[in-house]
Amino acid sequence: MSDNLYDNNNYNSDVSDDVPTSTSGPEHVSDNSQSFDAPKYNNPFGNYNNNTGNSYAYTAENSTAAPKHKKNGFLKAAAFILCIAIAGAAGAFGYKIYKDHQDDNELSEFTSASQMDNKAVDDEEEEESVSGSSDNYSLTLFDLAARDDAKPIPDIVEDIMPSVVGVSATFEFTQQYSFFGWSSDPTTEEMIGTGTGIIMSEDGYIVTNAHCIYDDSSTYHAGEAIEVSVLFSDESEHEAKIIAYDVETDIAILKVDETGLKPATFGDSDELRKGELVIAVGNPLGFDLFGTVTSGIVSDCDRMININDKKMNLIQTDAAINSGNSGGPLLNSCGQVIGINSAKMSSSYGSASIEGLGFAIPITEAKHIVDELLNNGYVSGRPQLGITTTEITETYSNYFNIPMGVYIREVVAGGAADLAGIQIGDVIIAVEDEPIKTTEELNEIKNRYKAGDTITLTISRAGQDIDVRVTLQDANADKASKSSGEHERR
Repeated sequence: MSDNLYDNNNYNSDVSDDVPTSTSGPEHVSDNSQSFDAPKYNNPFGNYNNNTGNSYAYTAENSTAAPKHKKNGFLKAAAFILCIAIAGAAGAFGYKIYKDHQDDNELSEFTSASQMDNKAVDDEEEEESVSGSSDNYSLTLFDLAARDDAKPIPDIVEDIMPSVVGVSATFEFTQQYSFFGWSSDPTTEEMIGTGTGIIMSEDGYIVTNAHCIYDDSSTYHAGEAIEVSVLFSDESEHEAKIIAYDVETDIAILKVDETGLKPATFGDSDELRKGELVIAVGNPLGFDLFGTVTSGIVSDCDRMININDKKMNLIQTDAAINSGNSGGPLLNSCGQVIGINSAKMSSSYGSASIEGLGFAIPITEAKHIVDELLNNGYVSGRPQLGITTTEITETYSNYFNIPMGVYIREVVAGGAADLAGIQIGDVIIAVEDEPIKTTEELNEIKNRYKAGDTITLTISRAGQDIDVRVTLQDANADKASKSSGEHERR
């Protein structure tokens, strides 16, 4: 916007032929010092004279000079004052913007510096907090569950692998088929089972589960394996001999004719704590997955469970233990064998399933059994009655009009029960004044005693209750005792 009333660049030089009858034209004031050649007009009022400068005057011929009018000073003054006001306002507004910008910069710089200082303080405090309480930050499950003298898991695995073997057992059993009253001739068949073992000595002694080399299931009744071999971590296979086994504790000893083997390091399962880290090694589902490693924690150190009608105190863990892991080592975080993997329990209820229930025989208990098997070929001191029994359920009790309890089907000649006068057909209804109804309850009370101890059995005979004193015998060589459904020799 120009301060002049007329802009030179916009000045209109065209004048209409109908010029007003005025003796003077408009005046134009310019700050520019340029000179212009004014155009000539056919002016009916007289000659057009160009005066040097930017002011133009029109003089009529044969006329007297018109009185000179004063220039419009009021408009000039108003315009000047307006320009000054506008300039002042613009300057003030510009200064305000500049000042606000400066204040914003200073505030931003101050805020950034303050934030940086605060962040530095926070970072320093966080470093101190993390370094000062490392037990609460950046800790893994291994750190939380492992012992103070723990080793890295890869080192544990590398160290134990040469001491882990695969166990392959061949069983022979008799099979007979029946269909609508027709029965086939009995046929002898073979089956192969696999498991895992742990090298105990450099001269070839190996510990594993008894059920890996002895079948006492109700399906096959195969008994002791007719052939056993072991597979080492170097993939070499060797024939193995069964030294001894104990079905009740599920422990067996094998021997290979090799020397220079690497035995595992055995620890103390009594030192285990619930929640402690453990590692399981074995051959799940056969030798295709030889040397599989899983880990977890100790869910319970002394879990009493019933396996194949036997009460067993086992270590419970959530480390994956599948079929084929049986007989393999359960290790603590130092790489010591603290358990022998024995069973995995899994069951389903509708659409829900239960997993993560693995069990292992505590090595402290297993050591005692191993020593007995190596020294005697059996576990000494284990009490035995010398009877074969079945249970009288409520249905049988009502039908035959006899009390619920343990029915004696067979009495071993010369056994403890025989020597005490117990007869076939007697029903044991109490042991040491504790009522019983199942074989499991009978064994649980009997096993509180050792061979040579005398206990009182209350039996029902011909409608009368009789107390009989029985001196328990050593089960010693009776390794062939086996369970078959409800019938079992005790």
